[in-house]
Order: sequence, then C-alpha cells, then structure tokens
Amino acid sequence: MSRKMTALLFAVAVLMTNLPMGHALEVGQKAPDFSLPDIHGKTVSLSQFPGKYVVLEWTNFRCPFVKKHYGSGNMQNYQNVWTQKGVVWISICSSAKGKEGYLSADEWIKEAAEKKSKATAILLDRAGTVGQKYQAKTTPHMFVIDPQGTLIYEGAMDTFSSFDDDLTKLPNYVSQALTEAMAGKKVSTPQTQSYGCSVKY
Repeated sequence: MSRKMTALLFAVAVLMTNLPMGHALEVGQKAPDFSLPDIHGKTVSLSQFPGKYVVLEWTNFRCPFVKKHYGSGNMQNYQNVWTQKGVVWISICSSAKGKEGYLSADEWIKEAAEKKSKATAILLDRAGTVGQKYQAKTTPHMFVIDPQGTLIYEGAMDTFSSFDDDLTKLPNYVSQALTEAMAGKKVSTPQTQSYGCSVKY
C-alpha cells in the first residue's frame, strides 16, 4: 500500500471517529448480555463467563487497520498474553451480508487459522444487533468488562497515530486497563476515541 493511500485512510478514519456521535456505552455501566454464533456454529453468550474479565474486539479482516494489527502479530500477541492469564477474549464481526468483512463461516475458519488468532471465540453478528447495542463504531473497537459484568474500558486498542507506527511498541490501553483492574486499582484511562474503519452494518 502506498504512503499516500495509507495517509488518506488514516485521515478518513480520524475524521469518521471524531464525528459528533458521542462515545459508546458509558464506562461503569453493566455490559449488555448477548448471544451469537461463533465461526463453528456454537452459540456463545457473555453471561456464560461469570467472574471473568472479558475483552470484546470488533474486527473486520478486510479493514487496513485490522490488517496492520494482525499482519504485525500485535493483536494475536495480546490475545495470547491475556487469555493465558484467564481473560476471555472475544472477537466480533458485525459486517452485514454484501458489506466489507462479511465472510462465510468456512472462510472465517480458514482466515482465523491463517492469521493465527488466539481469541477465545470469534462471533458473527450478521444483523449487527450486538454491535448496535454496544455502539461499536470502528474496527478495531475495544471493550473491557470486569468479573462483575461492568464495563471498565472502551475505545482504541492503543495510541496509534500513523500507519508508520510500530504497534508492538505503542502504549496499549486494553493491557493497561486489565493490569490496573487486576491489581485492584482504578483504571486510569477508562475511555478513549476508537480509530479504524467504520463497522459495516
């Protein structure tokens, strides 16, 4: 991808994520329960993980921002680190049929294997109902839920500012929130502006 194209994509993403749409769910609220099929056809519900920290990652494997995270191994690294510590990491795709990012279950299984996803589950939100419930705006858009089911972080994955950034070296808001919460501390940055491609409802 050319430097001009990546600069244009970044500019568009910044513009879109700074539109006066407001934030997603307010931090401190109870995270809405949901049930969705995973890429293997099994139904997964948020309520089946009581007492667990849960990360929700809105994704779209066709989005350049998501491609950068997975192409560098950055997203998989964080998935692996935190699931090894008992965190449930759920990737959700809300792309509607005919829209960018919509894949069949078989295509998802193949691509998840190729990208070596370490997510606990990848869920298909074809109708966009869960994405709308959480007001997910971009891919990626991250949410962290504590063991009591309360939203403790929502927003960007990290401090990304350019496609030239080395994502593996950026301060990571999701890891920061989990580290602080697990240590019994208040999350110091509970909400940020997400960046990326718009969710293709």
